[in-house]
Parts: sequence; structure tokens; C-alpha cells
Amino acid sequence: MTELATARPVAAVRWLGALGTAWENADPDAAAALFTADATYSTDPYSPPRRGRSAIRDYWAGEVAGQRGVAVRFGTPVVDGDRVVAEWWATLSESEDGPTTLAGIVVLRFDADGRCAELREYWMATPWAIAAPQPGWGR
Repeated sequence: MTELATARPVAAVRWLGALGTAWENADPDAAAALFTADATYSTDPYSPPRRGRSAIRDYWAGEVAGQRGVAVRFGTPVVDGDRVVAEWWATLSESEDGPTTLAGIVVLRFDADGRCAELREYWMATPWAIAAPQPGWGR
């Protein structure tokens, strides 16, 4: 295995960790800094993606504003060239709605500098806290 091939999974884990930290810290600026200036960010397969770092930052600012006690984790990423896929799991509280668990998959494409140029995610939510995913999750 070449050095480059082993570096890509490490870089993907580091990038996902930075995204998770930005979410847990409710830091839209840190999240936006992980993306290219013209990145696309899609959370809904039926609507156009957000385009550009500023739109991504604005989306994050709105999403994290009412979230408290966020704990997020990512599974082991699958890396193929500039593409990365990983499962994610998050527990949080939103305003007075109580605990929520979100589980999803993120599909990423990176540029040569290690910033994300494209993000697509698919997720589901439950209106209660589930501390841990089922066995086999994230592999």
C-alpha cells in the first residue's frame, strides 16, 4: 500500500472529527472552513444543494442555534480516491423538544487541498435519546 493510500483514510478521519467538533461546539465558522469556497452541501435529495461556504455557514448557524448537549460520532470512513462515505450518529436536545437521536450517512468529495467540495447526507431522527448504535454500525 502506498503512503498516499494510507494517508487518505487518516485525512478523512481527521476531517470528520473536525466536522463533529464544529457541531458539538455549535461553531458554524469552523464547519464552513472545512469546505471549498464553491462547495455544495445537500441535506435533502429533493431540493437544490446549498452553494458556497457562506451558504453552508448560514445553514449551520440556523441548525445549531437551538441544539444543546450534542454528541456526535462517525464510523470508519470508506475512502475511494477523492470520495468518502461514513455513517454518523448524534444525540442532542433541541429547545424544549427534549432529546433526539439522529443517524445518517454522509457522502463527501474532496479537493486536492483536503477541503470538502461536495457533501450529501441522508439521515433519520427519533424523538428520544439512544446512547449507542446497533452492533456492526460504522464498519
